[in-house]
Amino acid sequence: MSEDILKIKDLKVYYPVRKGVMGKVQYVKAVDGVTLDVHKGEVLGIVGESGCGKSTLGKAVCKLIRITDGQIVLNDRDISNMNDKELRPYRKEMQMIFQDPYASLNPRMTVHDIIAEPMIIHNMYQSKEEIDAKVKELLNEVGMDSYHAQRYPHEFSGGQRQRIGIARALATEPDLIIADEPVSALDVSIQSQVLNLLSKLLKERNLTMIFIAHDLSVVEHISNRVVVMYLGNVVEEGTREELYEHPLHPYTVALLDAHPIPDPTIRKERVLLEGTIPSALNPPAGCKFHTRCKQCMEICKVKAPEKYQVNENHSVYCHLYDQNSAE
Repeated sequence: MSEDILKIKDLKVYYPVRKGVMGKVQYVKAVDGVTLDVHKGEVLGIVGESGCGKSTLGKAVCKLIRITDGQIVLNDRDISNMNDKELRPYRKEMQMIFQDPYASLNPRMTVHDIIAEPMIIHNMYQSKEEIDAKVKELLNEVGMDSYHAQRYPHEFSGGQRQRIGIARALATEPDLIIADEPVSALDVSIQSQVLNLLSKLLKERNLTMIFIAHDLSVVEHISNRVVVMYLGNVVEEGTREELYEHPLHPYTVALLDAHPIPDPTIRKERVLLEGTIPSALNPPAGCKFHTRCKQCMEICKVKAPEKYQVNENHSVYCHLYDQNSAE
């Protein structure tokens, strides 16, 4: 078995919302009971529609937002209820690459100071010369020149800014990197360059990464294992090969079917998703996908499906497989 860097158990993140004249408090269930592990040296892809909770999950793992319930274990240490002071020594072990390269860099700081800041906070080097040398090394590693260190973020393009963000994430030599849709704000031609850079760094540094995206082809390109989320829950999990070649959950099937095939000679009947994703403020009872599922059964409307392990590398949360196994 692979060593687990991260273990998440029944994680919940609810946002309070006041409604009506009396100010009744309801909760947006952004993440609603997610359980998964991340193995050392792997890239775990998380996919799903906008609003499914994938970005919230990434921020919760990094403790950038408060969790409502559940457990987060990083390198065998439970960080779930640590306050900022207790968590600070462990923050260097997990870093984040943010979605928006324009908003995630401080415009008042030079590139040198942006990359050096986490190293200074965690007292990683004893002298300014060591920090300067490391900043230049990181810039070269992400495909930029050392003279860029003295410039400001507004002097760079989106792709270059994201490279700076990647260099900053690598500065503390983290065990885990969470990449929250790191290429979705970039032009298609730049996306491929950043993805190739990430693939190169993953191999050279043997990094462990959670890669969050809504683009299935991007996730297929970079991930070893894939988790599909829908309305705050995991609906399917498996290796890249298992999930893309043998999708099981009706939602996964529909997502993959909507992905264009780069061959005009191939024609197939499409599985279309009807309706819109329900509100996380008032999610459906039972299986949350039942309101859009063409294979919905009565049990789907009243009982949430449990995890069904298809094989060692593939699992699904769906009553269709509980029914089949019972038969």
